[in-house]
Amino acid sequence: MSDTLETPLFRPPHPKPRTELLGMMAFLRAVRENPLNMWMEAHFEEPVVTGEGALGRMTVVSDPAGIRHILVDNAANYRKDDLQIRILAPGLGRGLVTAEGDEWRLQRRTLAPLFTPRTVTGFFPDMVEAADRLVRRWQRRSDGRVVDAALDMTRVTLDVLERTIFTQGVPKDPDALGRAITRYFNSIGRVDPLDIFGFPDWVPRIGRLRARPSIQFFEETVNELIDARKALLASGEPAPRDLLTLLLEAADPETGKGLSDIEVRTNIVTFIGAGHETTANALSWSLYLLSQDEHARARVEQEVDEVLAEGPVEPHHLERLVYTRAVIDEAVRLYPPAPYMSRTAIADDRIGDVDIPAGSMVAIAPYVLHRHRKLWDEPDAFRPERFLPENRKQIDRFAYLPFGAGPRVCIGASFSLQEAVIVLATIARSMRLDLVEGHMVEPVQRITLRPRGGLPMRVTQRVSKEALVEA
Repeated sequence: MSDTLETPLFRPPHPKPRTELLGMMAFLRAVRENPLNMWMEAHFEEPVVTGEGALGRMTVVSDPAGIRHILVDNAANYRKDDLQIRILAPGLGRGLVTAEGDEWRLQRRTLAPLFTPRTVTGFFPDMVEAADRLVRRWQRRSDGRVVDAALDMTRVTLDVLERTIFTQGVPKDPDALGRAITRYFNSIGRVDPLDIFGFPDWVPRIGRLRARPSIQFFEETVNELIDARKALLASGEPAPRDLLTLLLEAADPETGKGLSDIEVRTNIVTFIGAGHETTANALSWSLYLLSQDEHARARVEQEVDEVLAEGPVEPHHLERLVYTRAVIDEAVRLYPPAPYMSRTAIADDRIGDVDIPAGSMVAIAPYVLHRHRKLWDEPDAFRPERFLPENRKQIDRFAYLPFGAGPRVCIGASFSLQEAVIVLATIARSMRLDLVEGHMVEPVQRITLRPRGGLPMRVTQRVSKEALVEA
């Protein structure tokens, strides 16, 4: 794939691939501190890399045809591995992210109608109002004030969820919910050696102990929301047609069976935890990347000025905000929301020339795939132009997996992308964010990819061209 660009290239920070294999203790330290540090040069050069390690036989697949085989053509032979379940299930329960087999199929069929294009478009005004509220808050502050952009992206995406999942409000402080989510990912996202070696769940894990207050906070908040909404529905009074009501009324189109209270709760926790996190990180990385590339930022600003003018963001604008969308697509290429996924082979299989024994692990790492040198030109450079319509068709569907692929593709991808474009366009129209001088940005993997220590940025209001002429 290739496209021609004449603009200078910004290469954002990322861990340098290793040239030597890690010993066992070094591997365990790297996985716990930041799993991005474990990748080798070969992973970014070879389509399939197989080796033996702490997790047994592991095959890392970065060949698009091989990925299609795993996620689509022979998906029934690959289940989520025990390590992922051990890490995610304590917080997310048996929701869409962690369920398997018939349990997952039932939930997927039941929840799919909640994310149709029509339903997602219906949430458009809520997303616009949340984005406008964020900008108004920034505008009330003096120019040059420093904010943690990562934290503010968490706040705005939680605001969207409050307006779309539980429109009657959160029974607790929304900021407290945001802090709980951050603590949860920082704690549970550190891979514990006990999980790697398959110790039973009753053996205490430091991460789980630290995450327990956050998990308890989630459960209490969601239980209160569900109880209040069920009481409202039972009373016969009009109820908001938000995701919470839709979840409680959802029924499997094949069997008519609804979700249990536990399934409703675990999926709301999933939407709050995983759903918000995806969009918040995509926006954080987009703002950072634009702050480092004046050409890209100017192009986004020009586009939003021309498309939006002085009116509100409306659904028909999305198809014209092509460069704004390309920035988000490039941000989640460089810093994919889910940087790693793995499966366990149920039966013997073969990918290309490599045998996959039953019981062995197969990994697909979007972080590696999106930077693979055989699949991308200038893979470590920030180049939104590669996702413009005229160039996008050159990208193999299975070389770009910010939301996965196949039957388990992220059900909320369209929700997340619509929200991200609305928020980024709203910000770019009125504000500029610049990284605080001297701050070193470092991506760290905690289930998702976050900027370590937040993202301190100076916020200033944009000066319109008309104002400059008048001056």
